[in-house]
Amino acid sequence: MSSEDQYGGTGQTRTRLPDSPADPYGPTRRTPRTPRSLITVVGVVVLLIAAIAFANQGPDTPTSPPTDNAPSSSSTTPTGTTPVTGKNGGVASGFAQDQQGAQSAAANYAVALGSDGMFNPARRHAIVDAVADESSRTKLQAGFDADYSAGLLSQIGLTKDGLAPAGATFVNRTVPAGTKVKNFAGGAASVDVWCIGMFGLTGEKSTRPVTSGWFTISLTLKWNGSDWKVVESSQKDGPTPVTGDNPVSTSDEIGSAVTEFGGFTYAR
Repeated sequence: MSSEDQYGGTGQTRTRLPDSPADPYGPTRRTPRTPRSLITVVGVVVLLIAAIAFANQGPDTPTSPPTDNAPSSSSTTPTGTTPVTGKNGGVASGFAQDQQGAQSAAANYAVALGSDGMFNPARRHAIVDAVADESSRTKLQAGFDADYSAGLLSQIGLTKDGLAPAGATFVNRTVPAGTKVKNFAGGAASVDVWCIGMFGLTGEKSTRPVTSGWFTISLTLKWNGSDWKVVESSQKDGPTPVTGDNPVSTSDEIGSAVTEFGGFTYAR
């Protein structure tokens, strides 16, 4: 019951009684009804006003201008350019000397630098030789050798050659979700590659099951006269979306998928 039905401060309520007619036995009062003809006329007038207002709206009605921060469609849509067909040490090569080529190179180099091959010394050196610029190759090799130390391999459960124990499969795969050019000028480019990765060991006895994670790899590239090459590389977590409710696959399913599903050559 609303506040207007209460006496102020008393807590008592009053009962509303219906209004009694002068003659309780007289005829019942009827609510007057609006003539149908009047309703029809009002409806026609309303429709006519709406039609006139609609007709006066020309095609040149100004719209709100786009904000300065709105991204262009080209910032997220694929270019449609055919991927390169060349290979250098098993890594795609021969990218174009433009922003599209720099982004394609960065995506493929991120995959190579985020692969299970980086845990094997010989394969790691071949990968770095293929993607690194001559001016920074020695520095990058030393840095990656320190990162993938024997202590790290032992902690993960791998051999000194980066191999999984018997009955297990080592999973380390990087999948680009998109690329973004931060700087591009004078034969140099800085490109971010947003990725999802899978890492871990399959097998019933594994203490490090395969998990997924999101991260961004930042690459500084240099044009060496024929291709883009890596000068510097760094990585940070995210952006990370909310985890879905997909049921977790078995260890055997993950192991089979890694060996049966191949990778791609990525193009912007």
